Amino acid sequence: MNVKKVLAIIAAAGLVVSSSAYAAEADGIPPEPPAANENVGEQPPEMPNDQQPPEMPNNQQPPEMPNNQQPPEMSNGQQPQMNVKLPFTDVTDDAWYYDAVAMMYGMGIIKGTSDTEFSPEGTLSAAQILTMLYRTDGGTDSDDIWYASAMNWAAANGIIGENLDFASAPEEDITREDMMLVIYNYLVYKNELPEGQSDLSEFTDGIDVSDYALTAVKSLVGAEIIQGDGDTLRPKSTLTRAETATIMSRIIKPQSPSDGMNGGPGGTPPGGFGGSEEVTQGTAANTVSEDGSLKNMSYESSGDDENALRIDGAAVMLDGISVNKSGGASSNTENGDFYGQNAALLATNGANVTITKADIKSDAKNGNGVFSYGKGTVVNISDSTITTENDNSGGIQTTGGGTTNAENLTVDTSGNSAAAIRSDRGGGTVTADGGTYTSNGYNSPAVYSTADITVKNAELTANNSEALVIEGKNSIALENCTVSGNMSDTKGSSSDENVHNVMIYQSMSGDADVGTSSFSMNGGTLTGINGDMIYVTNTHAVISLSGVKIVNKDADGCLMRVTGNSASRGWGKAGSNGAQAEFTADNQILNGDIIVDTISSLDMRLTNKSEFTGTVNITENVQDGAAVANNAVITIDEGSVWTLTGDCVITSIENHGTINYNGHTITLADGTVLGE
Repeated sequence: MNVKKVLAIIAAAGLVVSSSAYAAEADGIPPEPPAANENVGEQPPEMPNDQQPPEMPNNQQPPEMPNNQQPPEMSNGQQPQMNVKLPFTDVTDDAWYYDAVAMMYGMGIIKGTSDTEFSPEGTLSAAQILTMLYRTDGGTDSDDIWYASAMNWAAANGIIGENLDFASAPEEDITREDMMLVIYNYLVYKNELPEGQSDLSEFTDGIDVSDYALTAVKSLVGAEIIQGDGDTLRPKSTLTRAETATIMSRIIKPQSPSDGMNGGPGGTPPGGFGGSEEVTQGTAANTVSEDGSLKNMSYESSGDDENALRIDGAAVMLDGISVNKSGGASSNTENGDFYGQNAALLATNGANVTITKADIKSDAKNGNGVFSYGKGTVVNISDSTITTENDNSGGIQTTGGGTTNAENLTVDTSGNSAAAIRSDRGGGTVTADGGTYTSNGYNSPAVYSTADITVKNAELTANNSEALVIEGKNSIALENCTVSGNMSDTKGSSSDENVHNVMIYQSMSGDADVGTSSFSMNGGTLTGINGDMIYVTNTHAVISLSGVKIVNKDADGCLMRVTGNSASRGWGKAGSNGAQAEFTADNQILNGDIIVDTISSLDMRLTNKSEFTGTVNITENVQDGAAVANNAVITIDEGSVWTLTGDCVITSIENHGTINYNGHTITLADGTVLGE
């Protein structure tokens, strides 16, 4: 590791911290130049589906959206490219524009007006919108006049011109109709102009749009990139930075996943994809749609896209049943993964199913064992055996907001992309207590989470895959579990990116909401046979380990790696797809090295007599992304110990415990060197 080079990168980015020997206070990211004028009378920001908050006096913020409504959905199913933990004190987690700001900030398209302020109600200048679009197209800000390169790029590509000459006053506020024309011209330049136009008849001020901007406004409204302010467009008004982030998030094209497989990290598998936006579940050889109890029954299917048994909207108790899905092709992998088409047993439409002492088998592709689909659907299954043999065939699968409660199951899967505990688009809630869950295929973790999954007192084994995967705004919580994984160096869908035992990431495939990933483990054993123990990329993660026995059988594997990635699989944008990890070790013994690259951050706390033997080092991002602040911040509580096994480079340290240097040093971001 080139320590001087890493420190130079941090310093060049303006991220050097001033510190004493045991504490450092970060500056922050380089701010974007502020808007020409702070908004003092702007209308409330644009809201989705014509829903508007009331006009607010004295620059108050709009009220929270009702019923925990989420910020506006991206058009055409687009997903943000990157999720970050925002440093801005004026963008709250529940702000309707939070996800859009996080997406744009994470991609480096929008920056703050200061280290800690975004100024969501600040107005937008022509220079700012052109700079954002220039960055979207891969451009880099000028070193002298910050918007000069963007202005030249826009003029050269027909984005500004006859009716949009901002040369004399680029930093003055831009009107909404001029902003729409700029975006329209950008989409024409990129050959990404959506089809269709609105006649603007739903807006009372549609006639006020200038003739030169009329086609652009009609096109953007027709594509729902612009949704208006109730029944008005306000074409001559300015717009806010919060509105701009939301609009920009609607025009950013998602990166398509490439060679990964659902049920294992990477996105979607090749062939048979493009699932229906509507729920498509195929047929069923046997359907139970009335409440009741069934005992010692047998259900079979060998048909294409067919469930052996479907419980449709009924409250049913099943005792001692056998279910056999023996063959039958799946016409569409995503319909099987998302909705339960071709599963052995499917519960759907609010069914409430209690299953005891069942024997469930499947050798069909997409033949998930027990599938719980949709909000209101609950599957309670206990003392049962589930065996699947083909690809994309998980043991218990939960999607669309369904619920699965499992107790003392024996689950064994053999196919690729066939996690023993599996979830997919729409997620849900899974709890498992006791039992054994074993996967044997590649890209088949013991647990793959796009849901909230809690497992207690169970054995979780992945014989040819990483043990655990969390995608996006989802969680895995383990208590007193024995966990083991063995990811292949060559046959995993992301083996050439990183080999690991626990992966926490955001794929951008659309299968998981963007947000904070959560991994906690209390007690038990976590064993990795190959690669790094924990790998975090392109997401914000909260990790907690307490009293876990950690065994890494790969001498070259790191304890934790928090970095960006190549983006070859669509996991964000290369150079700005780092991770943000908050890691707490509670009464925990840790051994190994921790790597954090310059576009990522780690906030690590050793507490309650934890002991860490190893190193923490900041390394240069392989894709040469712009450095961020606070790459590695370490806190050692009273009674906890860090024993160094090599020299370290971190941002800052707050030590109330013990550091055993063993002849090594800790170099802080400001150049301070700590040692014995």
